[in-house]
Parts: sequence; C-alpha cells; structure tokens
Amino acid sequence: MRNHALSFSAVAGSYDRARPSYPPDAAAWLVGAEGSTVVELGAGTGKLTELLVAAGHEVIATDPLPEMLAHLRTRVPGARAAVATAERIPVASRSVDVVVCAQSFHWFDHPAALPEIARVLKPGGVLALVWNTRDEGIPWVRKLGAIIGSPENAADLAAPAGESAHFGWLEQQEFRFWQSLRRDDLFDLVRSRSYVALLDEPEREELLARVGALYDDYGRGPDGMQLPYVTRCYRTVVQRQEPVAPPTPGRVDWTDLALDPDATQALGRIPHQAAPPEDPGTLLFDFR
Repeated sequence: MRNHALSFSAVAGSYDRARPSYPPDAAAWLVGAEGSTVVELGAGTGKLTELLVAAGHEVIATDPLPEMLAHLRTRVPGARAAVATAERIPVASRSVDVVVCAQSFHWFDHPAALPEIARVLKPGGVLALVWNTRDEGIPWVRKLGAIIGSPENAADLAAPAGESAHFGWLEQQEFRFWQSLRRDDLFDLVRSRSYVALLDEPEREELLARVGALYDDYGRGPDGMQLPYVTRCYRTVVQRQEPVAPPTPGRVDWTDLALDPDATQALGRIPHQAAPPEDPGTLLFDFR
C-alpha cells in the first residue's frame, strides 16, 4: 500500500492533466453551502480544493507528496497547503468544521487516522468522503476496466468510517457526470493509476497499447470518448472525541514554526528528539 501511495509522486503531471474534477453539486453536498473551515486530506493536485475555495470555504489542503501539492498551489493559490498525512494532521484540536477526503480515504491507516480526524473536528463536525468511479454499465467502459483493473469501483471504500466508534451513521448521495477524453488524455488517465506507475516500462507500454487499441475502436468524433462517472459521496458526524490535553510547559511554540519562513513545513522533516505535542496547535502551511 505504501509503495502504491508513494507512486503518485512520479505521475503527478499525468494525474493533474487527466483526472476528472467533481460535480459542483457534489462538493456542495459534502461540505454545505455556508462558508466553513475545511481540512482536505490527500488533496492531491487540488481537483476538489478548487471547487471548495471557489465556493467560499477556508481550505487547508494536505497531502503527503510535495510533487502533488506543487500542482495544487498552481491550480488553487487561495488554498493553504501542508505536506502532511491523515494520521497526523497539522491543525489544532476542535478547530475544523469539515474534514473532506477526495479519492484518498482508502489509502489511510484507519485505526490511526479516524481518531485523529475526530480530534481536529469541532463538536458536531463532519467527515465527508468522495470517490469518482467509472460507470461500467457502459460496454466500452467495462472493457477499459478489464484492461486497467477496477479496484476504485469497490463499493465498501467508506466502510471503515461507518464502523468507527468515533463517527455515526453514514449518509450517502450519488451524482453523475461525463468526462471528455482524447487519446492523450486517456493515456494520462491510465498512467495516473498507482499500479500502472509501478509497472516495468515494457509492461506499461504493452498495457497502453491495448488502451490505444480500445480508443481506436470507440473514440470517434471531435470530442473523443465520453467517460461516464458516478460520484459517490458520504457524510458522517463525529460522535466520540478524546479530551483535549492541556499545553505542555516548555514545548516548542508551533506558532513560531508556522510563521518562520525558514522553518520546515513538512511534518516528517520536523526533528523528533522529543515526543510530539498532544495538540499541534496552529497551522503548518506553505511548504517550500
């Protein structure tokens, strides 16, 4: 799983060019219409971030891969960004209205991530999950899935949230849209998949040749192929939160770290001579 997750660093450009965005109605359903403070985990290149910022939400976008966040910063300069993981979120306890995970929740270490998500949410705060899944009820899409695999279409990706003692009942909604893909777009879409990125070059070229043959059979017309998606959305309200620990006397002032332009902003690059604080306090953002 770790190798697959890290593989996106090598295909960030393909991911940014070819992965679809999300229906605006889906984004509104996930986080609400009112302006909220939102932490996005596994934000990638900012496909959902862009919609949330445009809708007036204050977004702190996190991703473990700087290569993905580099595209996000270009796409959405109005979002704050931090190199961070879902298992250690760089915001204060009880400070966030919504935590949203777009195409990312299945990568998390759920026993560690779910209590951490509960920690940062305000009482009554919402965990929102979303996946774009190909509609394989269409014959040519089903053939594409047979070539490149269909694990992203699994129906139980949100189950760990619904089974967690930290969260309540999962509310669900679906939306539909179409993505126009020309030949090069389809190749980028396939390259952006983690298992394709990990293939040896001869294996990857053989797979892309099969994808090209499929495009030759079905991708006629000025708009190429129209790839149908089902956007599956989930919401659940935080139910259980651990007591917030008081500040530790003499600990590092995380405010100074956040404001110091020379300080590292990547969690994982902060020295670990001492145990991490119970409440990381203010934001660590704008990793450079």
